Amino acid sequence: MKTTYIEFLGNVPIYFGFGIKVLIAILLGGLIGWDREKKMKAAGLKTNMLISLGACVYTSVSLLSIENGIGMGDPNRTAAQIVSGIGFLGAGAILQSRGNIVGLTTAASIWTVGAIGMTVGVGFPIVATMITVTILVVLRLIDPLNKLLESKKHYRSYHIEVLSVGRVKGTVKEVILKKTDSIEEVVEEVHDAENDRRLLHVYVDLHPRWIDNVRLEINQLIRVDKVKIHTR
Repeated sequence: MKTTYIEFLGNVPIYFGFGIKVLIAILLGGLIGWDREKKMKAAGLKTNMLISLGACVYTSVSLLSIENGIGMGDPNRTAAQIVSGIGFLGAGAILQSRGNIVGLTTAASIWTVGAIGMTVGVGFPIVATMITVTILVVLRLIDPLNKLLESKKHYRSYHIEVLSVGRVKGTVKEVILKKTDSIEEVVEEVHDAENDRRLLHVYVDLHPRWIDNVRLEINQLIRVDKVKIHTR
């Protein structure tokens, strides 16, 4: 009977082992995708699940061909090609918007999700789970930690204007509250009721190092046309 390797279980029947790998790859990729989906990034839940699954399947098939004497290929070459392919996906996630480069974190997350899928495909789902937890810690906790370490005396008062088609008030507030604990005031004006064009005014105190990041994240929102930031 053809077999495949999974840590702690050893060599297991191929269909059982392949099924475990596929399910774990989808789950772990989905955890990263869920975080990116909540932040409204280009590579969301489905994209990350498919990247993890694809990397897992390619790696598993490469190993199976050798373990069961089907072929004599080098699995390291397959891994190299997976990395190259994911690199193209990452490049597609990096955009130049109004003179600013956006999507670098999304591209990096795509790259690491590919590594998760490959780790599962090799037969180490526990290690892949540890990698996933580490990535989630970086994505979720680094910004709050930076906010905690920033000194309030260095904060400045800003007036952020956001021109949009449709309502973006709640999403803009979420973006800003990732960098500060509170917002002074939020005022929304309807400029063109027929086309639902709105101008959002947000008054907030922020550390200067975060203002460019806030501008980039708001610019990436689908309904946003223009963002202006004034120092008060």
